[in-house]
Amino acid sequence: MDLNLKKPVVFFDLETTGVNPSHDKIVELCYIKVWPNGVEQEDTLRFNPGMHIPEQASAVHHITDADVANCPTFKERAKEIAEIFKGSDIAGFNSNRFDVPLLIEEFLNAGVNFDYTKCRFIDVQTIFHKMEQRTLVAAYKFYCNKDLEAAHSANADTRATYEVLKAQLDKYDCLQNDMDFLAEFSSQNNNVDLAGRFIYNEKHEPVFNFGKYKGRPVLEVLEHDSGYYGWMMQGDFPQDTKNVLTNLRLQSKKL
Repeated sequence: MDLNLKKPVVFFDLETTGVNPSHDKIVELCYIKVWPNGVEQEDTLRFNPGMHIPEQASAVHHITDADVANCPTFKERAKEIAEIFKGSDIAGFNSNRFDVPLLIEEFLNAGVNFDYTKCRFIDVQTIFHKMEQRTLVAAYKFYCNKDLEAAHSANADTRATYEVLKAQLDKYDCLQNDMDFLAEFSSQNNNVDLAGRFIYNEKHEPVFNFGKYKGRPVLEVLEHDSGYYGWMMQGDFPQDTKNVLTNLRLQSKKL
């Protein structure tokens, strides 16, 4: 089933130096941008992360320091990449938890203010787990009846994710071929920030989703424990999370 699109959607996958969006870096980004008329734009980009790629990461994606030694940094191409994603919805496999937060972190570190608030995020892994509870390799076999060659290659994983979503729409009548529906269906938490450190409660109040104040309204905590703001700003949290916290703090001072 072809996707019913009102605006472009960018399927993408990252290969990185590790799994912490706060300090790990992108070494490879593959994207497939699908336009409402069905036209596809595809590319794979590699970057010098400016740090050693740990051996355990290279063992997964097979990209070494030598492979990217002469590649540009992400910062050097950040504005170009932001233009690719601009005005589009964003899709991936486990992307809401990892790829999107890390991508936005890289934009912020590069000084590029990418406004993701107008994007809808479709996480094919979440749809898959809600329906079948398996991995991408199994999903590709299950939905597309194909073996995923070169798994953990960004290009192979991105193409497989795109094909799996189309096959999911063919298989499940309950899934609507609509990006609003798919974004809502594939979201796991009502996140305030991308990393999900803050979520909205049933009153649509931002509350902490971790630590000793888990479940407590953010504005309430900031009022009674002003030091917690400073602790988070100095802590190992993504820059997007810190930006959201700062915005909430500014809102509280206006009340």
